[in-house]
Amino acid sequence: MRPALKGEQFASALVLWQKQHGRQHLPWQHTGDAYKVWLSEVMLQQTQVATVLAYYAKFLQAYPAVADLAAAPEQDVMQLWAGLGYYTRARNLHACAKQVVGRFGGNFPRTVAELESLPGIGQSTAGAIASLAYGVQAPILDGNVKRVFCRYYGVEGYAEQTPIKKKLWAIAAENVPVAEPGVYNQALMDLGATCCLPRNPACAACPLMDSCEALRKGMVGQLPTPKPKKPRPELYFISLIVQDEHGRVLLELQTGKGIWQSLWTPPCAACSVHPAKAELFSLVDQWIEQYGLGGSDSDSQPVKPALLGQIETLNDQPWLVHELTHRKMHFKVLVLKLPGARVGFYGADEKPVPKIVHKLMGRLDLLGQSTQGAVAKQNALDF
Repeated sequence: MRPALKGEQFASALVLWQKQHGRQHLPWQHTGDAYKVWLSEVMLQQTQVATVLAYYAKFLQAYPAVADLAAAPEQDVMQLWAGLGYYTRARNLHACAKQVVGRFGGNFPRTVAELESLPGIGQSTAGAIASLAYGVQAPILDGNVKRVFCRYYGVEGYAEQTPIKKKLWAIAAENVPVAEPGVYNQALMDLGATCCLPRNPACAACPLMDSCEALRKGMVGQLPTPKPKKPRPELYFISLIVQDEHGRVLLELQTGKGIWQSLWTPPCAACSVHPAKAELFSLVDQWIEQYGLGGSDSDSQPVKPALLGQIETLNDQPWLVHELTHRKMHFKVLVLKLPGARVGFYGADEKPVPKIVHKLMGRLDLLGQSTQGAVAKQNALDF
């Protein structure tokens, strides 16, 4: 095998491959539009291309220019983003658009340093925007690129450890060419997405196969070095679903600095894996008072007995598991049906909700014909 290529030789091999075999039909490619490149780069963080395509199209239809996105209400932005996950990206997306309009007159800056000063844009995203939109000689280092570099140059050690990350950035800076840096960076991303896959890589189709260190050493399956495993925290919650006769459900706006900030969820409260009944009885009283579920003195709805009866059998209810990258969440559900139109309830298509809301209601066969809804209550619950 040949020694690993570096600098212009490495870049030239990838540029040639990209023009012949790389992806050419992604909607944000070949536009020279920094707004479209930025939007795609943010959406592609931790998310597959196949998932991003539909969201990207919806966003461009709703907000064809950065000024349109900047002027949109945050809740509308969150509504379009709902289901894509990693919701901090959506909040940063909105904040970034406002700064592009306010600080740069609606035009994305051309330098990596200025791009990095914007919310949600790190060094790699800044390099991608600068090179793909403006032809700036700027390196990138996203997940696909880290995998390519670790395998090709035989870099061992977890890529997020400071010394390893510095080494990878040095490789990235050394290899990015003066000519066609955007094509080169696209080639790196395409190579990682189509050949140098995390599992079952297509080494035979790789233009670097005859000089890859991992292939030479038989370490393709061991590189990149995986992240040291730590146990994910497991959290337990009781959730309350209040449904009216039209299938609309009580949701509340999450205003705290949590993973669902600016989204809407049913009332939830943290508990232990074996919640004490006394604690749950107290929670029921709190919820009845907080959300006005008891009605007037003449109201005959047996709200409290209905909920307390469910608590008696709550331990027989299996936990619904909702897995996120950094935590594992378990839910049990109390259900309350209140006949009569409920003032202040809205359809869920009017409110951005995370996937767990659909899980909670889907488990109870509440999804379907107008079965979701929201009441405009605010809460500082922080998961």
